[in-house]
Amino acid sequence: MSAAPVADKDRIESLDVLRGFALLGILLMNIIGFGLPSTAYNNPGSWMPGAADVFVWGGIDILAEGAMRCLFSILFGAGVVLFTTGAAGKSGSLHYKRNFWLLLFGLFDAYILLWNGDILVNYALAGALLYLVRNAAPGRLLAMAVVLIVLMSMMYGGTQFGMGLAREAATVVAAAEDPETLDESVRQGAAQWESFAGDFELSEEALAAEYDARRGSYSSAFQWNVGATNNMLLFVLPLILFWDALAMMLLGMALYKYGVLQGERSTGFYWRLAIGGFAVGLVTNSFEVYRAVSHNFALLESFAYAQPTYHVGRLGMAMGYLGVILLLVHKGAWAALRRRLAAVGRMALTNYLMHSLICMLIFTGAGFALLGELTRAELYLVVVAIWILQLVLSPWWLARYRFGPLEWLWRGLTYGRWPALSHAA
Repeated sequence: MSAAPVADKDRIESLDVLRGFALLGILLMNIIGFGLPSTAYNNPGSWMPGAADVFVWGGIDILAEGAMRCLFSILFGAGVVLFTTGAAGKSGSLHYKRNFWLLLFGLFDAYILLWNGDILVNYALAGALLYLVRNAAPGRLLAMAVVLIVLMSMMYGGTQFGMGLAREAATVVAAAEDPETLDESVRQGAAQWESFAGDFELSEEALAAEYDARRGSYSSAFQWNVGATNNMLLFVLPLILFWDALAMMLLGMALYKYGVLQGERSTGFYWRLAIGGFAVGLVTNSFEVYRAVSHNFALLESFAYAQPTYHVGRLGMAMGYLGVILLLVHKGAWAALRRRLAAVGRMALTNYLMHSLICMLIFTGAGFALLGELTRAELYLVVVAIWILQLVLSPWWLARYRFGPLEWLWRGLTYGRWPALSHAA
């Protein structure tokens, strides 16, 4: 097993371009968690003041929701295969050491940079299992991914069905003159709905308290964020996000072993992947958006993790984007943009944490405290500004240095020695 980092000449351009594209795309969703109250992401109807916001929400939900995270997870899985197998494959101890430091970066992001939606902790934990299947045949990896996706889809469908019954029970209880005369099962169902809905709906008092905490100072924002992060890590991650990431990582390992992610398949293959993926993704996601809007953004019709078709739509869009980007790499098209996206992808850790730092300074009491001051639509001006910054800064940095600053730190911590940072070294 090799104990040396991957040399620049051995990097695979398609993986860097895809990673850069997915990294920038993730901000399309994360900006809602940074810039709006905590319920706005999972219950969009709680923060939809104007027609422009509905239009923007619908467009992002159709084109990017879940798909960018899907792509990022696929690439992480591919990266594990690249890191641990082949002639230059690294040992298990290096893999777990690398994941340990990624876990610490994630905890720093979640607690210190105030981003309770961090994915690095989840990636480190899910990625820890991947070493055990690193040598599995691609067909077996694909089968495991499909099984997990089907099970998650069944769980989401079960959530929709069960909570639908609970919502009906709550309606019956609300209409009853004396709820105590109703059957115990009806009252229990109503209580379940109230508990479920209460997690995604804020009273005016609760909203004011969140604003006061997150806008007040770094200290008050930190204290509020600790509770939100603990809930994310102790409840949402083990119930939903861990399996979500693991399934897509297994898929990424399979796609890498099939040569798909490296651009080794035919041009026709990538055309079919793009057209088929977008056809499935656009139809599925458009149906989900229509359903949410036609129900006036009712929680159960808007909540992504209560939609049994959620993974169908996000996977379709992810495969569509994957096909298009690999076609561009195949054909050598859009070289300047590919070069900039590849630079963003090579500095993915630095750029991901930069999102958190910039948004902490813009939206919390650690900086300008603009939480809730911009509409959903206006937040995307911030997204575009950050994209431009990173598309300019990343190639500028890599023209002078071999690694992004946090990539250099991560490598040094993993290998126990500090690689030369400057090209001149």
